[in-house]
Amino acid sequence: MANKVKNISRVLVVLIASIFIFYGITRGETAIVLNKAVNICLECIGLG
Repeated sequence: MANKVKNISRVLVVLIASIFIFYGITRGETAIVLNKAVNICLECIGLG
């Protein structure tokens, strides 16, 4: 019984995460995240 609940909760978490990832991609958030990642990397290395 406990294993069944764990499996259902794992699938539910993966499903919700997938929905949020798809929602972010459709809103164009990937470009924003990439831009922020580039800025952080350039600041840490000291090139920017």
